[in-house]
Amino acid sequence: MAGIAGNGPGESGTHGPRPPLRRNKDFNVFWLGQALSVLGGSISLLALPLLVLDATGSLVQMGLVTVISGATSIGTGVFAGYVVDRTDRRRLMIVCDLARAVLLGAVPLAWWAAGPQVWLLYVLTALVAVLKTLFDVSYVTAIPNLVRTRDLTAANGRLMGTFALGSLLGPVAAGFLTAAVGADWALALDGATFLVSAASLRWVSFAARPAGDRADTGGPGVLREMFAVGFRFLWSNPLLRPLTVQLTLLTFVTMGATDLLIYRVQHDLGRDAATLGYVIAVGGAGSVAAALGAGRLRRILGFGTCWLASIAMIAVGVTVTGVSRSVPVIAALSAVFMFGITLGGICTMTLRQEVTPDHLLGRVTSAFWTVHNASGPVGAAVLTLLAAHHGVPAVSLAGGALCLLVLAGGLLTPLRGSRGAVGARVESPSGIVDHR
Repeated sequence: MAGIAGNGPGESGTHGPRPPLRRNKDFNVFWLGQALSVLGGSISLLALPLLVLDATGSLVQMGLVTVISGATSIGTGVFAGYVVDRTDRRRLMIVCDLARAVLLGAVPLAWWAAGPQVWLLYVLTALVAVLKTLFDVSYVTAIPNLVRTRDLTAANGRLMGTFALGSLLGPVAAGFLTAAVGADWALALDGATFLVSAASLRWVSFAARPAGDRADTGGPGVLREMFAVGFRFLWSNPLLRPLTVQLTLLTFVTMGATDLLIYRVQHDLGRDAATLGYVIAVGGAGSVAAALGAGRLRRILGFGTCWLASIAMIAVGVTVTGVSRSVPVIAALSAVFMFGITLGGICTMTLRQEVTPDHLLGRVTSAFWTVHNASGPVGAAVLTLLAAHHGVPAVSLAGGALCLLVLAGGLLTPLRGSRGAVGARVESPSGIVDHR
């Protein structure tokens, strides 16, 4: 497949000259601001369920937090891309950050004034999920406006690596904070990180979007077009179409893989929570390694080889972590699994950014996430139910076999020989506009 044409050292991801990544002030400010925000978000992932459990003592009500968050995110994905494509993305991200800061910062005040009010936490969960989805779609669409096209993979790798580190450190920080000051104040601290994120975005200049480069502003079919436009683009692109199908099938397996790993280590092998933490930490190291190496691997091997290799690593990781009785082996293959997940995620994100026109990128990203994520909860339910009846090893073997079938299917698509993007956007020589 054809590679991506560039304009030399001054090329931009969309509309103007950008410096190399190491000297790109706008990207580095954006990156550092989001690093702290990711850490705070990881704190909430543990602190919010703990706050519900502390208030109710019910595992079922704690689980409702995950259900509400997931369902709201999928529902928001239907219209999030349309909103992102119609608005100033930087302003939208700032508004989402400020709103989340207010909502989370109000939790300890509500607890102090009225005592535990669990229904407020469910409302909070839904509102934060809406804001997070809008922010995340904006976040992905903003990156091509910050870096050169040739730097997209490396930039996405840095951001994904930050996410991996935050996911490792966040729960640890949440545990200490919850023990020290309570889960409600841990949530308030997360709110403070969103204030830092909003402040950092004020210092970031995004490339100007061309006049008229926005979604259509209305019409009788606007509700249908919110999702349909992005999905039609996915389905018409010779790389994004098979990629969407394959990732949907993979997500069916991968979302439940963590549950199988936890059950295997703690129930089947009888190991304690500390051992499980060690296994998950080693897996996180695999994710960090992939984030650091994704840019170089993509340049050397091309998109197709990296994507298909990531599927192979996921297949091996799912299978071996489910059948092995050795904790060190399970930990090592957990790292292989996470390396594959992260490498594939970075490469697919970069490809969408490369081939999608800027005015469609929000809707395409939103449609892509909505379609492939919808299979995850179903897959997690099916895999855990089957594992309860037939055991983790049998289900892991079946999951690994499905991943290998996805890999075989990928060898029959244009993805097999792809080194770059089909229909990549043309670079524009126009200058940068500072929107501050």
